[in-house]
Amino acid sequence: MRVLVIGSGGREHALVWKLASSPRVEKLYCAPGNPGIGEIAECVKLDINDNMALVRFASEHKIDLTVVGPEAPLANGIVDQFTANGLKIFGPTQQAALIEGSKSFAKDLMEKYNIPTAGYAVFTDAESAKAYIKQHGAPVVVKADGLAAGKGVIVAMTIEEALSGIDAIMCDKAFGAAGSQVVVEDYLSGEEASVLAFTDGKTIVPMVAAQDHKRIFDGDKGPNTGGMGAYAPAPVVTDAIMQQVVAEVLQPAIAAMEKEGCPYRGCLYAGLMINADGPKVIEFNARFGDPETQVVLPLLESDLTVIMEACIDGNLADTEVKWKDGAAVCVVLAAQGYPSAYRKGDVISGLNQATEQGALIFHAGTAKPGEHITTSGGRVLGVTAVASDLLNAVNKTYDAVGRITFNGMQYRRDIAYRALKK
Repeated sequence: MRVLVIGSGGREHALVWKLASSPRVEKLYCAPGNPGIGEIAECVKLDINDNMALVRFASEHKIDLTVVGPEAPLANGIVDQFTANGLKIFGPTQQAALIEGSKSFAKDLMEKYNIPTAGYAVFTDAESAKAYIKQHGAPVVVKADGLAAGKGVIVAMTIEEALSGIDAIMCDKAFGAAGSQVVVEDYLSGEEASVLAFTDGKTIVPMVAAQDHKRIFDGDKGPNTGGMGAYAPAPVVTDAIMQQVVAEVLQPAIAAMEKEGCPYRGCLYAGLMINADGPKVIEFNARFGDPETQVVLPLLESDLTVIMEACIDGNLADTEVKWKDGAAVCVVLAAQGYPSAYRKGDVISGLNQATEQGALIFHAGTAKPGEHITTSGGRVLGVTAVASDLLNAVNKTYDAVGRITFNGMQYRRDIAYRALKK
């Protein structure tokens, strides 16, 4: 097989790494990729939002399977374009990707089909949103309706925070066009978890449950980020909770999408809040999560290419999906200043020493302008380790982290703390 992965971050590096382990894969490309990906795949300089350039490349290079990493190409209709040209591609159509691309679409879908989620209201002007918040009170969650690279969410514990959130999103356009409409949601308390699932539009196969750490500082303090680390499996998702998630969230969502005329195939990500009332959906994503992918895929025993083709071809029900025992932990190393303006161009050292400890290093925001690998993004690296249990995986990961250095490097020192408390 000849496989193309679209994207350039840590999630895409994890996808490339897993796909490369398949005996079926003879040639692997990544557009545009990164220096870490370049060690196991051929990186090609293509604009991931130029559908026709990607179609031409896939046709000319006889690509058998294309895998879409980030959400923007999905929202841009890459799957529709590939399918129209007779090319196999893993991911939902443009219409189905609205489940992530529009928060209001997802909330309306959940309300219509009784999928458990927080109460909400949708606004297209700032004054109406502010009036609602003053009447509703805090805490409350304010979300930009469109795609905002995982950052368009403000968890406001006071009315003042919520009102300034409306100003930032709708008036100051902090997230561009994504903030032309906002969703204001009831605040949910409990413990968060991520359940990703493979689906062919009918059958659902959940992956190992993971837990992401969104806030920048230890103890879940500071602003939200794209994710500072993750671990799997997440003990908050017991067998009973997982059955509930499949029966009350994932299967109804897939059935709802088909009824709405936009059948969903690919990876469906359910971000959940779990408390005494059971699981409720915080958000759906139309692709693999980041950094959840970096802990879920190392625990997958089955051949990812076989599963992805089964999702595309509609025979997932006949496909075995096996998982390894043990646990995986990922710690994200971020640049100084992230998640605000961050420094770039710092030389990274110790990567070989970390991999010698048995860790997997997934590049997220790196560059190689000369001999050395340097920082080029907010989230620079994801350091992942797998072990027989969570405590050993945590220790192994942080042992590897301790061998990597770059100026201004910041990371959380408490990844998986909730599970370890249990």
